[in-house]
Amino acid sequence: MVALIVIVTIIVFVIVDFALRQIMQKMQATKVSKARAEALDIGLKLDFAQEAKSLKRVEVDNPRARILAVDDEEVVLDSFRKILVLAGYSIDTVLTGQEALGLVQKAPYDFVFTDLKMPEMDGIDVTKAVKHLRPDIDVIMITGYATVESAVETMKYGAMDYVQKPFTEEELVGFVDKSLIRRQDRIAREVTPKVHLVTPSSGESSANREFNVPSGIFVSPQHTWANIELNGLIRVGIDDFARKIIGKIDRVELPKIGVKIRKGAPLFSIEQGSRRVTIPSPVSGIIAHTNDELLEHAELVTLKPYELGWICSIEPTNLAEELQSLKIGVEAVSWYRKEVDRFCDLEKQTLQQTETAGTPEPLAENVGEGQVSGKLLDAFSKSFLQARVN
Repeated sequence: MVALIVIVTIIVFVIVDFALRQIMQKMQATKVSKARAEALDIGLKLDFAQEAKSLKRVEVDNPRARILAVDDEEVVLDSFRKILVLAGYSIDTVLTGQEALGLVQKAPYDFVFTDLKMPEMDGIDVTKAVKHLRPDIDVIMITGYATVESAVETMKYGAMDYVQKPFTEEELVGFVDKSLIRRQDRIAREVTPKVHLVTPSSGESSANREFNVPSGIFVSPQHTWANIELNGLIRVGIDDFARKIIGKIDRVELPKIGVKIRKGAPLFSIEQGSRRVTIPSPVSGIIAHTNDELLEHAELVTLKPYELGWICSIEPTNLAEELQSLKIGVEAVSWYRKEVDRFCDLEKQTLQQTETAGTPEPLAENVGEGQVSGKLLDAFSKSFLQARVN
């Protein structure tokens, strides 16, 4: 009876705790929403004519980003302010490109949204000037259906993307949120990646631009790792470099137990959305075991690649000879640094190719946090993993 009372008490405590947390979260969300609405009301009453004649400014606490919007239609700017402020963005709006350029030189904006068709200075001129004055600012074109082709053309001059009007509140917030992810990803890529040697004292680094090289484990040139177990089997998985470049893994296709495999032959596949990458084997042998846990929990590959994220175990048939092509310890760290430099070059080349073509892949629609674009994933898979991509 005592045990039953204890169990019931614990269950009640958990339920009450969960309910209180939900209530507190809703109260906090309501408080934040109210504060943003008040900021919108106050901001529209303030006079900023000394900075720009038509400037209207609304600032919120801890903004997700600072945005400047320029459009000669006041109704469009009204929509930007009302929608984006409530979504947590600070926003300035002006009616002319000339005013926008004056503000760009003074304020720390993250984005400039500019209408394509405006008198005196159009969106193309604004884009060129902003990228010249402040190349760190991301420019997004506001366009109507009839001018979509022209908006795409502005990407040659440095525009990140375009948003088509008219738009709903949900559409605009979703677009800006994804654009912010894309901006943060670009900024992260500009930070030089590091190579981190994992030791018992240092542990693994979770940073997306810091790649872990485990001491005592072999790494193949195709970015799989191979660990020699006490029973003589080779436990295999995808290394930290590959899994961080690829990002989220939705599904893993395991090899079949008992199948003979040659070094360099397809061993297992990983899937990300509609993309499927087939990874080659680092050694020759017979598949002895597979990590069936990954069939239900593919995320283990990204959480703990060298512990819980192993793919299979192989009974080697030519290990003495094939170990010579694998790298370990200091040699692996040195090789990783070269691979990082090679990947940075590949990133730049892929980005330049898409920008030159004038139709950059819309990362904001296809890429989540910590993921690369489809084109870069294809290029990485073929060049680094020597893998098939479907």
